Amino acid sequence: MGNILWSVDKKIYSDKENHTLTITGWAVTKDQTTYDFSLYGSGKELSFPEPSRYERADVAENLKETVKEIKNAGFTVKIPEILQLAQEHENFQLALQAGDEKEIIWEASAQQVKDFCIESLIEYYIDEEQITQGNILTIKGWVVNQMDSDDVFVQDTDGKVLECTITRHRRPDVEKAKGISESEKRNLGFSITADLENIHDQNICICFRGQDVQKTYTVNVKKLKRENTGLYQQMKLLSLENRQKNHAYIKENGIGRFFRYVRNSQLKDGEQDYEDWLKDHEAFRKELKRQKNAVFSYSPLISIVIVLADTDVRRLKNVIDAYTDQTYGNWQLCLVDANEGEETGEFLRKKYKKEIRLSYKKVTENKGISENLNAALKLAMGDYVLFADQETVPAPDALFCMVKAVTEKKADMIYTDEDQISVDGKQHYEPKFKPDFNLYRLRENNYIGRFWAVRKEIMEQAGWFNPQYDGAENFDMLLRCSEQAAQIVHIPRVLCHNMDAGQQLSQEEKQKAGEAGRKALEEHYHRVQIPAAVEQTEKPGWYRSHLAIQGEPLVSIIIPSKDHINDLDLCVTSIEEKSTWKNYEIIVVENNSVEKETFVYYETLKNRYPNVRILTWKKEFNYSAINNFAVREAQGEYLLFLNNDVEIITDSWLEEMLQLCQQKGVGMVGAKLYYPDDTIQHAGVVVGLGGVAAHVLCKLPRDAEGYMGRLRCVQEMSAVTAACMMVKTSVFKSVEGFDEELKVAFNDIDLCMKVRSKGEKIIFTPYAELYHYESKSRGMEDTPEKQLRFSREVNCFRRKWERELLKGDPYYSPNLTLNNTDCSLRKLERNGD
Repeated sequence: MGNILWSVDKKIYSDKENHTLTITGWAVTKDQTTYDFSLYGSGKELSFPEPSRYERADVAENLKETVKEIKNAGFTVKIPEILQLAQEHENFQLALQAGDEKEIIWEASAQQVKDFCIESLIEYYIDEEQITQGNILTIKGWVVNQMDSDDVFVQDTDGKVLECTITRHRRPDVEKAKGISESEKRNLGFSITADLENIHDQNICICFRGQDVQKTYTVNVKKLKRENTGLYQQMKLLSLENRQKNHAYIKENGIGRFFRYVRNSQLKDGEQDYEDWLKDHEAFRKELKRQKNAVFSYSPLISIVIVLADTDVRRLKNVIDAYTDQTYGNWQLCLVDANEGEETGEFLRKKYKKEIRLSYKKVTENKGISENLNAALKLAMGDYVLFADQETVPAPDALFCMVKAVTEKKADMIYTDEDQISVDGKQHYEPKFKPDFNLYRLRENNYIGRFWAVRKEIMEQAGWFNPQYDGAENFDMLLRCSEQAAQIVHIPRVLCHNMDAGQQLSQEEKQKAGEAGRKALEEHYHRVQIPAAVEQTEKPGWYRSHLAIQGEPLVSIIIPSKDHINDLDLCVTSIEEKSTWKNYEIIVVENNSVEKETFVYYETLKNRYPNVRILTWKKEFNYSAINNFAVREAQGEYLLFLNNDVEIITDSWLEEMLQLCQQKGVGMVGAKLYYPDDTIQHAGVVVGLGGVAAHVLCKLPRDAEGYMGRLRCVQEMSAVTAACMMVKTSVFKSVEGFDEELKVAFNDIDLCMKVRSKGEKIIFTPYAELYHYESKSRGMEDTPEKQLRFSREVNCFRRKWERELLKGDPYYSPNLTLNNTDCSLRKLERNGD
């Protein structure tokens, strides 16, 4: 091996950039001597522009054992008017010369050059090819035609055009990467769907046709079909490489459960039927038997409180039998009968006369649900009170799991996941997989439900039921107990099944219940000394809180920017013209702009808006360092980090964020962002989603509610995006700002994790809305250097937050997928899968 080490990464032809051939790669010399480039045509040396040199961190890392010090290993060689040169010369060579050593790093004949240039007029990339919904072939990607618009169509191997659906859409990430100007922007992205029943060949061709050239991409339909079959997935699972894991699974769960696991192995997250999913996740007989023999260090008496009204005794039997079948036996069932007549009482005396754990009281006068519940509480002798419903059937291990939470986690309050069940008990549907305790979410609506337990002394401190809140009595009690409880535990298992009561509230009853809930929530704010007004939303039982802003604090809006003055102008103008909160400053952080118009615009901007300042960052791009630099110059009590490619929608966006960020215990607030096509870009971040962290429910329509209404709720989250993020200046400085090791990716998520580690909450509000004009797919990591940087930042984040990633996001659910952003079911996994 000689002194010169080199590699050519890629060759690119640009027809509109002076018919230029660009060659990129890297080169170093072992002895660190300098080298020069030479271009030859038919053996004669040709003149060409001076190549650019730059750092290549990936090369420096890979060759650190071979070369002591590597600087500016990367190169870009541009050869303009290459087609004209191909008319004048028969062949070409690009050489590196270091002393007496010479290396030819590229050579081609004139015809090869012409063919390459024509071939390069159309460039495409396939992002995804898969079979979904059993027989729908989906292919997604992008195509760029340098000369003009292009056609995309699908044909079989005989050239027959196939029937399919093709949609075209914008791809801003490709536009940016390819340097496509504003006037040339068009729909570069494509999505193809085809019914496999109409495809009979083993292969099909995706055709991209321009004026002078056509390219094809072959899709191996046979291979996709094979990999999509259940047999393929099952054979893969049963292969020798999985023998040890399979043996461990059988030993732990039994052969029957293993067969079920194998049967479902071909399913992807979200494809498994919920009924089938539940059978995989409910306690099996061996586990239930073990629970019955278990002995706790502390075995509290649990008093289950239920009011009976309009009772169907056959359904009531299902509920009571579910309690008598519990694997934990130290309980008391407190039933208060508010029915007319004696039928229910006679049924209970006849059917359960030997059940000493059942306490029954018939009220002589029905004074309303709150007084009836208070009557039931007078029967309760337990250490814990479990509020339930006459239509709620507990899972056989519900009480056992609650006592386990008491003994292991010192729980003051406990709630679980739930679903709906048919009256005959044969069908389960509409599961609700809840987050861990989320006070701000609870203030929006009662997501906890009607099946929850509380330490009795906590309930005594909170006070008994108040008839003033009839219709929302459970919501009121939840709020009051949550104010007193130190440890609120969520058990992420479906431990209660709600029978459809079959009775619908009248509009008047809904309105009354909604108003009772509104008053209960306002009284909650009064107790915790938060000045607030509450209004009902259009959805019954859902509320919107308006928290009073204290004082007129200054907000420092920090916007990093490089060129793209049209984006920046839209951003700043929308702030200045729409914002109803006026006490703010805007700090634009100029970093490495190259266009003269940018600096002219900065002067115009400062003259137009006196509250705008321009700071200049002179070092290499590092998002974290740039924002930390700006914070040192900011004067606000609150910081608002903002991308330069956003546009304000909500006039009161600053107030919506500020009213939450001001709250004690809140460190940061994030906004709701939309793509230009009015689909969701950001509504909070789930840690662990996609392997590290990702936006949840991305790409849903703007008016969608999302899973359990989370797109319309103020709620606590693990993280929010810094595309629009407000943070208390004091909190930002207490965690030492952004981690500058994370130059581009995950720095905002890391900041949120640091803030949460200090005990401060991260809040998402759907009431501060903005457009975010970024791509629907992450910007392309299209160079080795970028890929290495991204990999390092992923590893850095995982290293710092390994424990949190393993524990899972507390504001998500371990029952929901981490492979998609759609909150679909997560299929059963074995350790190591």
